[in-house]
Amino acid sequence: MGRTSIFMTAVSGLMLLAAPQAHAEPEAPAYTASPITYPPTRRDAVVEDHFGQKVADPYRWLENDVRTDKMVEAWIEAENKVTNAYLETLPGRDVFAKRLKELFDFESFTVPVKKGGRYFYRRNSGLQNQAVLYVRDSLNGPERVLIDPNTWSKDGADALAELSVSSDGKRIAYAVQEGGGDKRTFRILDVASGKTLADEVKWARFTTIEWMKDGSGFFYSRFPETKGFQSVAHNHSVYFHRVGTPQSQDRLIHATPDEPKTAHYGGITDDGRYLTIVSDNGSIQPKLSVVDLQSKDWAVRHIAGDYRSSWFYIGNVDTKFYIVTSAGAERFKLVSMDIAAANPVATDVVPEQAATLKSGRLVGDTLLLSYLVDVKSEVRRFALDGKPAGTVPLPGMGVAGEISGNQGDPESFFEFSSFNRPKTIYRYDAATNKISAWATPKVDADLDNILVEQRFYQSRDGTRVPMFVVRRKDVTGPAPTILYGYGGYSLVFPPEFSPEKLAWVEQGGIYAVAHIRGGGEYGEAWHDAGRLTKKQNVFDDFIAAGEYLKAQKITPPKGLAIQGESNGGMLIGAVVNQRPDLFEAALPMVGVQDMLRFHKFTNGIFWTTEYGSPDVEADFRNLYRYSPYHNIRSGVTYPAILAVTADTDDRVIPGHSFKYVAALQAADIGPKPHLVRIESRAGHGRGKPVDKIVAETADMWAFAAKWTGLQVGPAK
Repeated sequence: MGRTSIFMTAVSGLMLLAAPQAHAEPEAPAYTASPITYPPTRRDAVVEDHFGQKVADPYRWLENDVRTDKMVEAWIEAENKVTNAYLETLPGRDVFAKRLKELFDFESFTVPVKKGGRYFYRRNSGLQNQAVLYVRDSLNGPERVLIDPNTWSKDGADALAELSVSSDGKRIAYAVQEGGGDKRTFRILDVASGKTLADEVKWARFTTIEWMKDGSGFFYSRFPETKGFQSVAHNHSVYFHRVGTPQSQDRLIHATPDEPKTAHYGGITDDGRYLTIVSDNGSIQPKLSVVDLQSKDWAVRHIAGDYRSSWFYIGNVDTKFYIVTSAGAERFKLVSMDIAAANPVATDVVPEQAATLKSGRLVGDTLLLSYLVDVKSEVRRFALDGKPAGTVPLPGMGVAGEISGNQGDPESFFEFSSFNRPKTIYRYDAATNKISAWATPKVDADLDNILVEQRFYQSRDGTRVPMFVVRRKDVTGPAPTILYGYGGYSLVFPPEFSPEKLAWVEQGGIYAVAHIRGGGEYGEAWHDAGRLTKKQNVFDDFIAAGEYLKAQKITPPKGLAIQGESNGGMLIGAVVNQRPDLFEAALPMVGVQDMLRFHKFTNGIFWTTEYGSPDVEADFRNLYRYSPYHNIRSGVTYPAILAVTADTDDRVIPGHSFKYVAALQAADIGPKPHLVRIESRAGHGRGKPVDKIVAETADMWAFAAKWTGLQVGPAK
């Protein structure tokens, strides 16, 4: 919720299906079929010396870009052929695909943005691959289409990404995302006529879009133009584009060539006077700078932060800035700062609480601060002087999304959801503290029969870790379980609605989410306890979650599958190596699997503050100990593994998964399948079309069902 999310974002039925009640412990099937014959993969004699340690990398050639390397292209084709042939044998695949399509088929909205008296929002009628941008001239007036990205490509893989509406509501700057990639092209739409202007801005990446108050242009961030799809990203900079001029004339606002691994994100204050710049070197502890846009030179002035604490602007009254910070407060606090002073000093407004302050916004004349209380949302109200003014009446246990509102206008909106409650958009009046539903989705499922529990368990070192467990109310005994984890970058995956998870739970399975260290559930200390040399805590927490699920007989002895994405994909690879006996199936998605070469591609250089640098000896030795690609244990029986990636992923390049799976297939780790599913034009995940999500999830759930013993019922 609020201004802080600008940074975090830029850094995405009438009856249940027939299924047996899981009162007795289901047995995972014994593997009796002949082992799969994998495609041959070329091994090269690549060995490097890292601080006296000889490290083999026989599959390095699989890092090559599929667009230019025919051998990699042929390898992908051969692997997909084997994977698809296996997936076609799974009886639950069609059942899951059919039900997922039904569960996605409901009308959904995003939080409206109010500009110039108009309301802008995205709506998906149900099974559209991409949500469509609409506008209304009044809150409940007729809507009209502004941008429909479903017309941009035949496969629906080109998406409408970031967008920003000018203060007067007359123009929209929007980003086109092609095939799931991170690079963006900006265009400008005239709202009244519906016509797209001639302006085109390329090479934007990891960026916000922020209009000048007068609508003359917008600020954005980008890297220099690069030729290679997987080229290392350096020198992120903030630019200003003036409407009606070519990109070559865009004005450079802020760059740090002496800090090439630092990224910068711009934001405009509600009064339009200042540009705020958040600068992040990958530590998730950014510095804060401001630009007085009334000055002629637009000089950048640093006001707070040194990469050792976090500073996020949430609002201002003239020169008095309200800022969320972790300085002296590991669970964050709200301070004010008069930036007119030569040396601004932070003064506490709302001190650190027992709950974790995640974000905030100044709406009307009220400070709204969003806290996590054991991973559940609570939005607290404060006067401008910090005096408590109660809480926002949320509709239940779940997660409140970003509040869309402006200083001086009490009308705002937010979304709220939980595992058993689809995302509902609420209108909120900050003056009266009243909420009302503005858009309520209707899902074809018996959500009243879905039970959401929060449990706590102990990790290896005694740390208390929260976990959500989701199941049908009639599933009272051990049942096949998918355990999800991430554990990095201070990110939190709170309890929110997901058709994918619901499809598994409807069949009688259990879905669990472990909120392990490395995330931001309990502030910066929780994050710090799971990064750099303490990364093993993340793996220990996740392993302990699996042990708890079995010890508590939530999961049968042979019924646990695990899933994680990106950093979480690395988590899955690491824990499978460390405890292959604990899991029956593993779903590592778009994972960072080679921890010695992640910094060689795209924006991987920014991850060294989370993982450490492979070029530093102490960091190398720590990374080498858990790197999934380098620690596969021949002679040990592994669970069934289905790795998932995409050939257009330019964040975690697919070579990570390619090399990892090639090494799995070459190792003596038992007869269960060790496969890779390679999607085309899907990227790292954001912007993925609905039909690709349905197909991918159906494959994963059918795979997990096969190896955990989940008996998939007939399609609805």
